[in-house]
Amino acid sequence: MSRLDSFIRRVIAQRDILNAVSDDILTLEGPVAELGLGNGRTFDHLREHLPGRRIIAFDRGVAAHTLSTPEPENMVIGEIRETATAMGEMQAALVHADIGTGYLEQDAMTLTWLPQLAAQLLRHGGIAASGLPLDHPDLSPLPLPESVAPGRYFLYRKT
Repeated sequence: MSRLDSFIRRVIAQRDILNAVSDDILTLEGPVAELGLGNGRTFDHLREHLPGRRIIAFDRGVAAHTLSTPEPENMVIGEIRETATAMGEMQAALVHADIGTGYLEQDAMTLTWLPQLAAQLLRHGGIAASGLPLDHPDLSPLPLPESVAPGRYFLYRKT
């Protein structure tokens, strides 16, 4: 599969998962944590589907289009592992993490801290959606929408 086709599959999976969990998120209190703002497309999608919900984005820097950039008070700049951990127990309704690189060694390093961070940030019953698997005892896998191939994206609820 070409890298373009792989990218398209990933963003379709991401969109379909976020759309599928939007109703669940509406019934949960707490902000949304967007781990990895990137160019801001997912942030913009979440903002559209969860109007009025606080969305806090974390990234090393801001490279997003100005229309897809959070307000300064909702943009945390620095190493995600450090800045998000410093937020403590955020009690987030949703944690979305699309910070995989496709490089096995780099992603393996990220997986040494990302599952714990997602579990820490979520409230009880909150949902984590991630491009990388989140193996953590407090996170129970959820079924994926039919349009999402197993292993393409991952979905969990904090128990």
